[in-house]
Amino acid sequence: MSLTLEQIHAEALSLPEESRAELIERLMATLVENPDPEVEHAWFEEAERRRQQLLDGSVRGIPAEEVFARLSAKHRR
Repeated sequence: MSLTLEQIHAEALSLPEESRAELIERLMATLVENPDPEVEHAWFEEAERRRQQLLDGSVRGIPAEEVFARLSAKHRR
């Protein structure tokens, strides 16, 4: 018997956060079988550049709660 998408979704939501994150990574990996190494490298470099900006204080992170609050307020208008 195969599970429906809704059943799989419900089961996935019952997993601990770390397990849900791992499931996402595994599923995403199946969508891109042969990622372009140049694109992968460019994304890595961009992530590293942004990480360094946070570490050296040249940019300030915004807490997720604040980002979501701003988005909610924007969509209520």
